[in-house]
Amino acid sequence: METKDGLHIWEDHFYPEIINPETSGEPVEDGEMGELVFTTLTKEGLPIIRYRTRDLTRLLPGTARSMRRMEKITGRSDDMIILRGVNVFPTQVEEQILKCAGLAPHFQIELVRNDRMDAMIVHCEATAAAASPEARAASGKELAHHIKSVVGVSTRITVHEPGGAPRSEGKAKRVVDNRPKG
Repeated sequence: METKDGLHIWEDHFYPEIINPETSGEPVEDGEMGELVFTTLTKEGLPIIRYRTRDLTRLLPGTARSMRRMEKITGRSDDMIILRGVNVFPTQVEEQILKCAGLAPHFQIELVRNDRMDAMIVHCEATAAAASPEARAASGKELAHHIKSVVGVSTRITVHEPGGAPRSEGKAKRVVDNRPKG
């Protein structure tokens, strides 16, 4: 009986592995969660050996077919966000914040879903010299323009008072995705 959970991997063309993203590529036990790595077996023009996809998933046994399956991708081992088909790295947002004289280098990215569309809100804070509501609004417009023109996505910007932006404690603690699952 064939199930509808997971994608089949054509193991006669690709050798899949799951590795621990925290180590230097050590494979994990079968069925454990980790980073998906592919090696091409039949490519002659551009062979790829242990290509790290940065996608977190696990390999499942085959069902009616002999090829193994890959579980749904549950996250990434890096900070990349895919927003409406555009790859966005937090460092790209940080670069644009640093271009704005009225903004301090503290920010947090929040992903939300409005109806069926994903949206990104950037929470940042004003410098002491640009703390007035008018200056904060101008800095927010400037940042939104920079992000749209350089990164390629429209964002909502919330400029908080100096010291008012939430502080990040790294990827594990940062609010990255509060979209409902499913």
